[in-house]
Amino acid sequence: MSLLHHNARSEALAQLSCFRGEFYACLTARSDTLFELADAVLCGDGPVRSLAELSLVGEHRRGHGGLYAAVARGRIDAGGLRRALAAVPLPRAADGRLVLAVDVTCWLRPDAHTSPERILCHTYGRGKDQHIPVPGWPYSIICALEPGRSSWTAPLDALRLRPGDDTATVTARQLRDLLQRLITAGQWQTGDPDILIVADAGYDAPRLGFLLSDLPVQVLARMRSDRVLRRAVPPRLPHTQGRPPRHGGEFVFGQPDTWGTADTDTVTDTRLYGTARARSWNRLHPRLTHRSSWAAADGTLPIVEGTVIRLDIGHLPSGAIPKPVWLWWSGTDATATDADRLWQAYLRRFDIEHTFRLFKQTLGWTSPKIRSPEAADRWTWLILAGYTQLRLARTLAADLRRPWEQPTPPDRLTPARVRRDFRHIRPKASCPAQAPKPSHPGPGRPPGRKNTRPTPRHDVHTPRKTPAAKQRTKKPTTPRPRRTG
Repeated sequence: MSLLHHNARSEALAQLSCFRGEFYACLTARSDTLFELADAVLCGDGPVRSLAELSLVGEHRRGHGGLYAAVARGRIDAGGLRRALAAVPLPRAADGRLVLAVDVTCWLRPDAHTSPERILCHTYGRGKDQHIPVPGWPYSIICALEPGRSSWTAPLDALRLRPGDDTATVTARQLRDLLQRLITAGQWQTGDPDILIVADAGYDAPRLGFLLSDLPVQVLARMRSDRVLRRAVPPRLPHTQGRPPRHGGEFVFGQPDTWGTADTDTVTDTRLYGTARARSWNRLHPRLTHRSSWAAADGTLPIVEGTVIRLDIGHLPSGAIPKPVWLWWSGTDATATDADRLWQAYLRRFDIEHTFRLFKQTLGWTSPKIRSPEAADRWTWLILAGYTQLRLARTLAADLRRPWEQPTPPDRLTPARVRRDFRHIRPKASCPAQAPKPSHPGPGRPPGRKNTRPTPRHDVHTPRKTPAAKQRTKKPTTPRPRRTG
């Protein structure tokens, strides 16, 4: 082993040990049990199926009763853990820019009638028009993306959406707090490129860019193909009377005759998608109205200008018919280099889906049948801290592949393969958890006495209709004719 490689491994082990110590300091109640529970998630032989099975893992030295009690009544300093996640080394793009992906993933709880603060979450079925709402807890998760093809991301924050929350407003507040932590940790300094925030079509990109306009960030999000935007107002001719217009001509995504000549037009050959053509149009904005998320705004609504990029590809790896992708960027005056950089950064957004799949299918994020949302938040933070430990240990792990799997270079190990070797990495890192003290089981419930506590029942939150909406949906009634004779 070379000296340089040895120094790199020592530095990675020191970073892992430092984060484990900070993670343990954030556990303010039942810390030993919660810490060993996180280690059991990382050291299990297979996917996590239930909390009770984690008590059988050798790294968890306590019983299943203490495990459930720690999840239900333990305490985690979420603020301290957020600061610890922001201080670890983060991946950056080729130009040194931080690229953050934000998305909402749901913890479905359709049968948990005793669990409060559930919201109807939209799920996607395999068949056509199989999108059905299912009660659950939606979480807004922000991750830092890596350049190039990778299934790794760096989770930085998780926030559960509560009933009645506006997604754009909550996400903007979440991003604002995260940016302050990144600046405090030295991840962004004056003179660095603006942080790029990538989102899908579920977010109102112009509103998100307007709410974050005072921060050194740029918003890039996909738009639906049925949107209609407006151009900038042309110069006003002399001696023109009347009120000056606020919006220019229409730019209809579905009508090519309204597009005009693109400001930039580039063609790139890709390995997976064939020929990729990107065209951009500068200074387009939506015509805002006092409805939806802008209903509470007073006075004249702002004009949020940006750049629209249309991406056309030759083919898809699955063989399906490719559809054009429309992107909206909060910046203006984009060059051809900017357009190529932006659509390639948007394709990296799908790496966050690999992280969600690992959370749910391997680390067992949605496997426990937890009743309270506070316990769900506690378990979510354990999963994020465990995944961060895997990312810090990726250069320390060996490739423990199955006999039917192909060998993988050490720098290309997936999170699932790093998890297989984490049991051997754990003894080298710090383990501040104390050994359990000997104890005897309690007396339990007296014989013949039943549990008389009432079980609360919480209905799924649905937005209430305004009086005007009730008036519109009210069926007209006709008077019944009076019988005569």
